[in-house]
Amino acid sequence: MSQTETSQFHQSANNAPKDSTQSSEGSGAQENHLLLVEDDKGRRVFPLEAPVYSLGRDPSCDIRLFSMFVSRQHATLRRQDVEGGFCRYQIVDGNLEGQPSTSGISINGRKINTYELKDGDQVMFPGSVSVKYYRLKPEEKKSGPLDPFDITLIDPSMLDD
Repeated sequence: MSQTETSQFHQSANNAPKDSTQSSEGSGAQENHLLLVEDDKGRRVFPLEAPVYSLGRDPSCDIRLFSMFVSRQHATLRRQDVEGGFCRYQIVDGNLEGQPSTSGISINGRKINTYELKDGDQVMFPGSVSVKYYRLKPEEKKSGPLDPFDITLIDPSMLDD
């Protein structure tokens, strides 16, 4: 990803709606889950918040993939809650009824039926359709004494008189 694309991606991530089920207990920290889709229509970012998503070329799919080589109901994403109030997403080849797609999916170069997605995983669909998964964790706040060498420079023109 180029510097401009990375900047735009993180701006989209910061502006994405937050899901209260993804907050860490007591800290108010939240994580965001995103899919970056590249297909015949270009590049799009989808924030993930719902428990289930369908992916495919059918107009009824939650995340529509534009390629004539992708099955109508090609894959399914399922959210799974994990300890600490966080969640992860699992991708399954095929639809919710268990019917697999015609040509399958590969994750990080390996053909696979079911997989728990990790930050940076790339899912390839037929017809050069690429889906990249991002799990943006909350920033941890430093505790302890301040660094004496950490200084913040302020431009005087930024101050109101």
